[in-house]
Amino acid sequence: MNHQEFVKAYAPATVANVCCGFDVLGFALDQPGDEVWARQTEAPGITISAIHGIEGLSSDPAENVIGVVAQKMLDRLGVTHGLELQLHKGMPVGSGLGSSAASSAAAAFAVNELLGQPFTTLELVEYAMEGERKASGSAHADNVAPALLGGFVLVRAYDPLDVVPLGVPLALYCTVLYPQIELKTSLSRSILKQEIPLKKGIRQWGNLAGLMAGLLKKDYALLGRSLHDEIFEPERSVLIPLFKQVKEAALAAGALGAGISGSGPSIFALSASQSQAQAVQQAMEAVYAGSGIDTKSYVAQVPEQGVRLVAPSPLQPALPL
Repeated sequence: MNHQEFVKAYAPATVANVCCGFDVLGFALDQPGDEVWARQTEAPGITISAIHGIEGLSSDPAENVIGVVAQKMLDRLGVTHGLELQLHKGMPVGSGLGSSAASSAAAAFAVNELLGQPFTTLELVEYAMEGERKASGSAHADNVAPALLGGFVLVRAYDPLDVVPLGVPLALYCTVLYPQIELKTSLSRSILKQEIPLKKGIRQWGNLAGLMAGLLKKDYALLGRSLHDEIFEPERSVLIPLFKQVKEAALAAGALGAGISGSGPSIFALSASQSQAQAVQQAMEAVYAGSGIDTKSYVAQVPEQGVRLVAPSPLQPALPL
């Protein structure tokens, strides 16, 4: 490959936990997302030459998730040449939509393409997880796996890693409302109890099984009944202003179900059609109107494909070579 040629990969936002699937379930959105551009250099080592769309991220490859992921891959292959990376941030940080996962997944995919695809997409999940380890201290897969594989993904186990792609068995549209407040994942995790009552656990397992069955049987009603978090949402929702009212508004507007995206503060709602998801979006936004809290909202389809190669937008200026 010409060393002047960039490989460009786009990885989408993701919703993790999905109510009853805490730490084991996630799904991809078709937008927003991040791009990572990568090319080979003669000089060894990794450089991050540009970061667009956000301020404050380190360009030190040992401190930025895209550099960490790329270095792990080079180390595994014993590659001696270097890489130049650029990050185009298209999604908000700290939103609960898998921001670091999108960057990590895009980096893993771009570098893999650049090196001639030595790793399968499933193997890339483990490298992208190293970006999550850098970002949050935990190498979890419930965001990076759907970002790479698309659709719904079940993380059955970590030791060894067992990731089960479920695809998109039925048409689903997701409305996401992002209240622009700071909510650290560490705080959201710190308030969780380490033990749960047996009765709550049984109801949670039933909901997760019902959600899986609803997807595979293409049963919207069963899916909707199962989108219920018995354990974690009651504790975490107190950290998100107006959460209860937003969820009630989404359900009243016809959403199948709603809950906290990842560790928050974003709130997601699933619908069976785009028009329904747009109606849900209006209802959710109306709750925050006049609250003094700025919001962003998205309506996105749950896509079959996750990360993919892209060409630069015609509106986007070419990067210097």
